[in-house]
Amino acid sequence: MTSQQFVDEARITVTAGRGGDGCVSLHREKFVDRGGPDGGDGGRGGDVVLVADRNLATLLDQRLRREYHAEDGRNGEKRNRTGRNGESIAVRVPVGTLAIDCAEPATPLVDLTEDGQRIVVAKGGRGGRGNTQFKTSTRQTPDFAEPGREGGRRKLTLSLKLLADVGLVGLPNAGKSTLLRSISAARPRVANYPFTTLVPALGVVDMDERRFVVADVPGLIKGASEGAGLGDRFLRHIERTRVIIHLLDAGAILTEERDLVADWHTLRGELEAYEVSLAERPELVAINKMDVVHDASVLEALEKELATHGREVFRISAATGAGVPELMRAALRRLDAPAARGAIT
Repeated sequence: MTSQQFVDEARITVTAGRGGDGCVSLHREKFVDRGGPDGGDGGRGGDVVLVADRNLATLLDQRLRREYHAEDGRNGEKRNRTGRNGESIAVRVPVGTLAIDCAEPATPLVDLTEDGQRIVVAKGGRGGRGNTQFKTSTRQTPDFAEPGREGGRRKLTLSLKLLADVGLVGLPNAGKSTLLRSISAARPRVANYPFTTLVPALGVVDMDERRFVVADVPGLIKGASEGAGLGDRFLRHIERTRVIIHLLDAGAILTEERDLVADWHTLRGELEAYEVSLAERPELVAINKMDVVHDASVLEALEKELATHGREVFRISAATGAGVPELMRAALRRLDAPAARGAIT
């Protein structure tokens, strides 16, 4: 998946079909006395429906096509024939799409979290009544009918939040993409410089006859919750994860003399600033790139600090695979815990 293909936000306008007009007609036939009115009703306009589709992973289609219009209903006809209803239109979006009505104030309409979930976002207009409907004992030959009603119209913002069981977060170049490649068939871009990952990526992990989804989110930096770096645009993709794995770069101790305790606090601070509940999610800490660390004693202060906060710490190398199975099994245990099951509403 490339950055050009992944689109997680789009604005569209949806317009339902107009109802058909009622017909004005008076029955005329040889040898039929007082035939009377026989104008049929107009057909109903088509609806615009949002449908969640698990086979989609991006809002690219909605970015390219911004207008959706359902078919209008047909007009009624003589001999009491009702006009055909307009065809509804289905706008298919990825599972995890939040639809927001752009009218002031902006109002969330629906969160499409299940495959096949549907919602009518613009309702078709009602068809007008033909003149037959207006016949009374004192008005035998009404010469008017009712016009069809206009269909609903809305401007929507579609916002995609990826659905994943486990989210990988870390500073740029911490090795999240390498870890995702090592545990799944996903192939995100990997390179030895910051911000290699520009779009979120999903991978499916099969382990111990279990399957779960892991999300790799672009690197966070201090101020990300306020838009710094790649910013809060991608923090939304962590919202739905049930377990968070904080990935810390052990190699940065040697190359940059970085304080990994401070890095961990930075990550947690940005998650909490964006959404308080994120800091309360079950989490694991993985110290990555152990293959380049020759003196593990440099990690003792970090592990001691994390232990005081009750964090489970794993030493891994995403490049060689060392320690990765143990980390994934720990993630499975956390997913099965009641706290993780209740993390997403």
